[in-house]
This record gives sequence, C-alpha cells and structure tokens, in this order.
Amino acid sequence: MKKIVGLGSPIIDEIAFIEESFLDGLSGAKGGMELLLESELAQLKSSIGKDLERIPGGSAGNTIFALARLGIQTGFIGKIGNCISGRFYKDALAQYGGSTASFKEGSSQNGNCLSLVTPDGERTMRTALGAATELSEEELSDADFKPFDHLHIEGFMIHNPKVLEKSLHLAKSNNCTVSFDLASFEIVNQSRDALKELLKSSVDMVFANEEEAAAFTERPISESKISAEILHELCPIAVVKLGAEGCIIASDQTLHHSEAIRVDTVTDTTGAGDFWAAGFLHGWAHQQSITESARRGALLGSSVIQNHGARLNETQWLQILEQI
Repeated sequence: MKKIVGLGSPIIDEIAFIEESFLDGLSGAKGGMELLLESELAQLKSSIGKDLERIPGGSAGNTIFALARLGIQTGFIGKIGNCISGRFYKDALAQYGGSTASFKEGSSQNGNCLSLVTPDGERTMRTALGAATELSEEELSDADFKPFDHLHIEGFMIHNPKVLEKSLHLAKSNNCTVSFDLASFEIVNQSRDALKELLKSSVDMVFANEEEAAAFTERPISESKISAEILHELCPIAVVKLGAEGCIIASDQTLHHSEAIRVDTVTDTTGAGDFWAAGFLHGWAHQQSITESARRGALLGSSVIQNHGARLNETQWLQILEQI
C-alpha cells in the first residue's frame, strides 16, 4: 500500500449558508474562489451576521484527511499559524492518524477560507491564506518526502513557484509519483501556460472538474471527453469529474466513463472534488483498476455532499469502509 503526502495550504474552512442574493454584491463567478486580505475576509464574515461552522480544510488537506481516515499512511507539507487555529488543524490530522512531522509554523495567523453555500448546495469560496503564504523552499528537505511514495498537490501552489519547484525536485529524487488537482477555473485561467508545462514535465495524475478542464483546454464544457484526451497527452492519468454525470478518465490511451452515485439531497458541495480524489487515490494506492478507483471516488464524493462542510460523520465512514 502506497503512502501519500499532501502539499498545500492548511486552512480552516468556515461554512456560511446564504441566499443567492448575497452573492450579487461580490465580484467573481458563483462556484469559484478568490483570494482576499485578512481584513477583507473579516469584513465579509461580519456582514453575514451569524455564527460559522469551522473545520480543517484546504483542497489537499481535505484529500489527506480523508485518506488518513481510510487507513492510508499520510502526511502534510504546509505552514500553519502560530495560533489556536494552527494548533487545531495540526491536532485534527493527528487524531485522524496522519503524520504532522512536515507541518511548518509561521508567524502570521492561520489561513481561513469562507465557504458561502447557497440553497442549491453550491459553494463559492473567499480565502485569506495567512501563514500558508510564508512557506519557503528553504524549509523543505528530503525528510518531508522520503517516508512517502506519492505526492498530492493542490493547484493553488502554482502561486508559490519556488516551493512547487523544490517539492517536485525532492519528490522525484525520493521516487515519489505526483498527482495534481487543478483546484479552480480561476487558477487555470490565470496560469494556463505554467500548468501545461508542469503537467507535461512533472505530473503523473491530474484531477479536474469540467469547468477547470474546459478552462485548461479552452474548449466548451460539452467537450469534456476531448478535454480529457488533451490532458492525457500531458500526463499518464487524466481525470475530468462531471458532477452528477460521473467522470471521464483517460489512461493508457483509453477513455473510461464512470457513473456518479445519485443522492436525494445535495446539502453542500464543499470538498466534493477533494473527497473524490481521496477515494480514487485510495483505490490506486491499493493497486485497484481505474474503474474500481473511480467507484471509490464516487462513493466518497457522493457522501460528503450530503453533509455540512468537507467532513463525514463516523457512521458514514464505517459504511464507506464496508464498501471498499
């Protein structure tokens, strides 16, 4: 069984359930993500006027937490704040059985992500990265990668190119394979050329939803199969997630379509793609087929969208473990 380490921003998710009209006063598209200053995020939170649910989050963090709960040996590389929130994040991963040895501690407050969830369950994110932006390449060493077989990277790391480059170098020198989640269509639109070079040179597996794949390939969402093929030209395994329509996976010059698992009610899509990636990586880590790995991805993704935030309760975890 492979051991997996994540690289990303260890941020605290704060969940707010809002009406559609609340988004009218915000810039950007519904379902997307924008970065804010800490002061701007604080002002936005105060305008909501209600208590927020707080859980450990971040794209790679969600994936690593889920993998840890499924019994995979995991770790996380990222910078937490020297504050209650930073300690909360670190302790939470330890409670899930993950290694905390590669957390670095910064001088700023821990990063926060405000997840604005509309009645249809769609989340729109506003993030202040805080201490996560302080991670430097000098803090990375072989010790962060040597215990692991695979590195999973969130797309937001494209904004820290020196850390990304050093991480990929150390991963390769320690015989780690690499997966990369494109993270958001805004990231893709901002960094398309850099991402293309990255996938071609350093990535074994890429995860994208249909909006991210369309932005990357500059093709319509309706042409997701073509987008998957284009992504597959750059790296060995390309996954395009289609929400309720399942996913398309390009591997070994072959396209696979896997069905989604239908649910009665979508409560909150926060972390759905991250949990899908965790399920897929769990299957891959156990040398399962593409089809079985996708089934596990669908199982986790369909479970988390029935909850508030990117977490499952113990009953849900036990049900999932019985099915994998």
